[in-house]
Amino acid sequence: MKYFSFFFAFLLVGCTTTSADKKLLEEALRIHSKAITIDTHTDTPLYFIHAGFDFGQRHDARKEGSKVDIPRMEEGGLDALFLAVFIVQGERSATGNARAFERADLIFDSIVSVLKRNNDKAEIAFNASDIKRLKYSGKRAFLLGIENGYPIGNDLSLIKYFYDRGARYITLCHSKNNDICDSSTDTVEFNGLSAFGEAVVKEMNRIGMMIDVSHISDSAFFDVVRLSTTPVIASHSSARAICNNPRNFSDEMLKALAKNRGVIQVCLLSDYVKTFPPNLQRDSVMNELLIKYRYFKDLSDEESAMASAEWQAMNLKYPIELATVSDYVDHIDHIVKTIGIDHVGIGSDFDGGGGLADCIDVGEFPKITMELLRRGYVEEDIIKIWGGNFLRVMEEIQNKAG
Repeated sequence: MKYFSFFFAFLLVGCTTTSADKKLLEEALRIHSKAITIDTHTDTPLYFIHAGFDFGQRHDARKEGSKVDIPRMEEGGLDALFLAVFIVQGERSATGNARAFERADLIFDSIVSVLKRNNDKAEIAFNASDIKRLKYSGKRAFLLGIENGYPIGNDLSLIKYFYDRGARYITLCHSKNNDICDSSTDTVEFNGLSAFGEAVVKEMNRIGMMIDVSHISDSAFFDVVRLSTTPVIASHSSARAICNNPRNFSDEMLKALAKNRGVIQVCLLSDYVKTFPPNLQRDSVMNELLIKYRYFKDLSDEESAMASAEWQAMNLKYPIELATVSDYVDHIDHIVKTIGIDHVGIGSDFDGGGGLADCIDVGEFPKITMELLRRGYVEEDIIKIWGGNFLRVMEEIQNKAG
């Protein structure tokens, strides 16, 4: 029955317009049922802290904003995803660090609460074995990551604290520098990792926590792969050769990642997939919102809800041009040609900006698989891309802990 629910979901969105498309969809769904499919980065917990959001009910991404919920995971044949505890970079002081820690704790609490309310269909996973167990029990697996190391401040012991809360990776920084390292979208401060950042890498290696190198500067990336004794992940990044954005990986970085035995999870955020001309009206409104809501720093729950609603209204009035699934798979093609099939996966960044014109939410994920099939990828390759490569890295890191 589950297989056919996927099929009819795609009929409703008009995916299968030809006999060839129907055959591709059937093959894509068959592969999804066999593979362990994992999305390594979503920002959906931003919705969890808003009153009234029901993760167990189906939502419409084009109306209500959220691109992730349990019913759409089932429709899209997605077995597992990472929920990011995202913390905007704020003041680097004892007070700022304390606020970031408290905010992270609040989001962890909200995730636990939401998943408890849906425990007949969902469960937190802590390791690769949990993901596999939940796949075959019919439940969705949810893993936790921290996006931005800001909540640990200058206290190494908080890495283990958050690991014990369930976090299995930390994205070392976000769009601004922090005390760990330089960001790919900020000015040079440490020229890579700070001395504290080097200690963070060693501690994460020690406890078996994945180091996420998305968002960090090129120099910081090379510092990490030089120091780390385990593979690293890029939870949501793409190929700079295809889209020249500092958030993406150069070919030199891709080759260093492969040498490290790591994996890059290709991001669905259109600005990292394809270069578009400026949208001046949208940019003006967006800048006004950023100023109004203090660049989303230290917002109350009420302010967060208002900011989210106004951001969604902006998206409806001034829609951004979106890349396509074909554009997206160009990145996978390039990465495979550059470093091979064993170092690439999927990291959507849904609910944090991710989304393609023809793959707007997790329910439409089989469209990516259909495009991979069109380009000649075989089942074994697709299983690696959808989760096999990531599971290999996760298992190696956790097996080396201690």
